[in-house]
Amino acid sequence: MADRLKLTLAQLNPTVGDVAANAALVRQAYLHAAGRGSDVVVTTELALSGYPPEDLIYRPAFLDLCDEHLRDLKEMTAAGGPALIVGAPVRQDGKVYNGAVVLDRGEVVARVLKQHLPNYGVFDEIRVFATGPAQGPVRVRGVRLGILICEDMWFTDVAETLAETGAEILVIPNGSPFELDKPDQRLSHAVARVTETGLPLVYVNQVGGQDELVFDGSSFVLGADHSLRLSMAPWVAHEVDSDWTRGSDGRWTCTEQTPVPAGDRLEQIYQAMVVGLRDYVQKNGFPGVLLGLSGGIDSALSAAVAVDALGADKVHCVMMPSPYTSRDSLEDAAECARLLGCRLDEINIGPAMAAYDSMLSPFFAGRAPDITEENIQSRARGMTLMGLSNKFGAMVLSTGNKSEMSVGYATLYGDMCGGYSVLKDVYKTDVFAVSRWRNAHRPSGARGPEGMVMPERVITKPPSAELRPDQKDEDSLPPYDVLDDILFGLVEGQKSVSEVVVTQNHDPATVERVWRLLNRAEYKRRQAPPGVKIGTRAFGRERRYPITNAYIGPR
Repeated sequence: MADRLKLTLAQLNPTVGDVAANAALVRQAYLHAAGRGSDVVVTTELALSGYPPEDLIYRPAFLDLCDEHLRDLKEMTAAGGPALIVGAPVRQDGKVYNGAVVLDRGEVVARVLKQHLPNYGVFDEIRVFATGPAQGPVRVRGVRLGILICEDMWFTDVAETLAETGAEILVIPNGSPFELDKPDQRLSHAVARVTETGLPLVYVNQVGGQDELVFDGSSFVLGADHSLRLSMAPWVAHEVDSDWTRGSDGRWTCTEQTPVPAGDRLEQIYQAMVVGLRDYVQKNGFPGVLLGLSGGIDSALSAAVAVDALGADKVHCVMMPSPYTSRDSLEDAAECARLLGCRLDEINIGPAMAAYDSMLSPFFAGRAPDITEENIQSRARGMTLMGLSNKFGAMVLSTGNKSEMSVGYATLYGDMCGGYSVLKDVYKTDVFAVSRWRNAHRPSGARGPEGMVMPERVITKPPSAELRPDQKDEDSLPPYDVLDDILFGLVEGQKSVSEVVVTQNHDPATVERVWRLLNRAEYKRRQAPPGVKIGTRAFGRERRYPITNAYIGPR
């Protein structure tokens, strides 16, 4: 019976579908751990296929490829290194499971199958995977490991069954996406499982971006006494060894390591945007990004995120003035680009406006200028950016925030065009707060500069689309602190109009107006680019309402 164990937590950043590259990540982590004398290496959920694989699971050739690389990893363990727990799709009895495969000494020791398949929010695993049966612990290097897969930890039954059948340490491979307050939720569930079973717990989560989802890692170890014995740095792929000893009472204890701080709320938002954009651009093979830098706060923050994610040499900013663009905006855009060290070009859209006016004036005769002409300006800018993107290959980065996307204060095929949006799930009030945070902090791993990344005036001046003389956002919308609080109640809280009025103390007419704008803008949001999920009800794969929708509901 073993009395010492070195277990390596491999916090990986896999790419969905790139099975060979993912297997190489697993192999690299394994060999590093072997060189340090590790006994067991634990990787993340579905590390081999990437998570979430979605409908790739329906393709037999894809599953064949996963099996092929799983065999290679099995053979790797025959050389006498540590045992390996690797997340992979498992085919068994004509069904496909979300599995954790235990490999040791050239053999498949066990296939543990996920029992609780999430089917809410961004998850629909029950669509592609079969539900696994109850299983007991797996003996690995003289230790009975109780293996749960991600969602299995959020329920009592799996851990209790493992404890009752002799598990000594709970081990949980995860693909748990980031959202605000999620790290605390994970820790709460982990503490509950430790309390119920009396067993220590190892939690290994993936890191990196996958379309709208971003994974923060934040892996950890809890002792049987609920103490935090180890925590891993968030937002970065790496490995950490945990050293365990068996006491005279037969219980295992992990040697305590100095905890790594997770960062405050604003840092977490910023890091999620950086990691989400970095991986979307790099994993999809774009050479860089292109964005309209207007002199406003949304594009300034988007540019800062892009530079921190990719480096200034991969960020191309374009100022596209019209007759309504203020001198302040021109100066602020130039100063943003200077502070960030990225390229800024200026392309005046006046000629495009004149061309459209000439082309459409016979049809618009007798009608006063209105939002139509404003949208033409926005679409001229969108066309300009898309033209540059097509010619040079950089991806257009959309710069709209969640407040605008909620109420439709954006132009289809104009400022909404692009391949990705880092602010899509960030309310305007958070845009202000995060911008101030970035001006005062340079986050770990950032490729941008120390110090300010935008002039203070960008943050303090009243927001404006500058599509008509003296335009301000508040001409069309409630003040952003009011708007965002109402939207948070309607979207994240899923409250009725009357509930928002009563519980959040807002004017009934204002809430009713925001509610109508929110519902009416669904068709726009359906055509918006993907963007980083930050909160609990992101537009897209998490909040899905029908476009054609006659339901009014209670007020």
